[in-house]
Amino acid sequence: MKKKLIFKTIYLLGLGLTTCVFSTSCNKDFKEINTNPNTSPKVQPNNLLAPAITKVVGYNMNRSQRITNELMQVTVNMGDGEGRIFRYDVRVSEADYLWNNWYLQLRNFRDIYEFAEELNQPAYMGVAQICEAWIFSMLTDTYGDVPFSEALQGKDLNQFMPVFDRQQDIYPQLFAKLEEANELLKGIPATGAISELADPVFGGDATKWRRFGNSLYLRLALRVAHKTELNSSAIITKIVDTSPAEYPIMASNDDSAILRWTGSAPYVSPFATWRPADWYTPKSASFFIDNLNKRSDPRIQKWATLVDGDYAGIPSGYPVGQPPVAKSTLPTSLLSEPLLGNIMNYGELQLILAEAAVKGWINSKPAREYYESGTVAGIELWGFDVPSYYLTGEHVVWSDTYSDEEKMELIHIQKYYALFFTDLQSWFEYRRTGHPVLPIASGHLNNGQMPARLNYPVYVQSTNRENYRAAVAEQGADNINTLVWWQRP
Repeated sequence: MKKKLIFKTIYLLGLGLTTCVFSTSCNKDFKEINTNPNTSPKVQPNNLLAPAITKVVGYNMNRSQRITNELMQVTVNMGDGEGRIFRYDVRVSEADYLWNNWYLQLRNFRDIYEFAEELNQPAYMGVAQICEAWIFSMLTDTYGDVPFSEALQGKDLNQFMPVFDRQQDIYPQLFAKLEEANELLKGIPATGAISELADPVFGGDATKWRRFGNSLYLRLALRVAHKTELNSSAIITKIVDTSPAEYPIMASNDDSAILRWTGSAPYVSPFATWRPADWYTPKSASFFIDNLNKRSDPRIQKWATLVDGDYAGIPSGYPVGQPPVAKSTLPTSLLSEPLLGNIMNYGELQLILAEAAVKGWINSKPAREYYESGTVAGIELWGFDVPSYYLTGEHVVWSDTYSDEEKMELIHIQKYYALFFTDLQSWFEYRRTGHPVLPIASGHLNNGQMPARLNYPVYVQSTNRENYRAAVAEQGADNINTLVWWQRP
């Protein structure tokens, strides 16, 4: 028993690849669901699903507030000391949190898949594959080359020093997971196969899980579509134009993958316990506020506080030593906002399709229709009617005469807002496209260059030295400026 505990400790400390199956604390606040632990030889898939999803969404929200909002000029955590992320000064310790926690929950999703396979529960197998693809995509998009093929094997194979797979090798395997999930969920009735209590995202609706999986497939295919060796633009064509009946996708905001925090345990927003002062210490950035103001976007009412009767931000890259007067902040009402549990929404999907249409990969509808649908969905998701003037306003209106770059800016400013508090997605999209165009000022460090990745956790250099060195030799220096594979020309 002691030997097993040592191995698990090494595993957790070395790579964060462990499983909550062995820890009662991992299911804190979650009640047993449809299983008797005295008679079941293994934890049931429906017991693991809700805790794992809830924890991942919580981790993502935490780092969206801390990292994404600062890099993408949503907020400015004012100051001139070290580690001010809005200045592109990212401490190496920032790497640990997501790496450790994402891998930890990946082990749980792998257990869900394996246990469900033994129990002949294809719906849970499909959901587990979707969630693995989701989390592994965030890992590789954050760090680049990461353990994949040999990851999650500590419990079964005592593999604590996994190789780092190349990102260009990981992506096809993510596609394979989503293909498998689509097949597994085909023919599964909307209700009955997944416990409603076990599923905080779709309430047990297998049909919506299938639509989410294929919509995620489009997100990932678009991310690497310019890397012609994967031919992922053909995947987009297949899903949307060639075989839409075989690959159902989100059809409305009702299909959006969102863990809507109820305020009742265990579904309490991770921000709900924050002190208000900690929440509104970061101030709203000018870029975020000004673009909402220019468009008279009604979402600003939920996303910013009034100061002297107006919404106003401060420059993200203000000069060092010259702090501006603080103005709007994120409202404290967002501390318990259900929609901050966003994983992927219908508005984002429509804007993905708008870009694909601009690039000629799909022809089912014109790009303008997708763009306007995504824009409307983004506003309506937050409970507002779209103002009559909105789509014809000078900063929103679409014209087929615009250049592709102008169309990309239109699409991606709306996507920027659709991705509000969605893990690191808007940062990923900026790194891929350069849109929306962010103002770079004298107070931005790192030569005004947006960080291209997070470094690997420092402890990996010692706990998995040989494979770490191989990864650095393959990918490049372990710093924030090394481009991951899909960022390279």
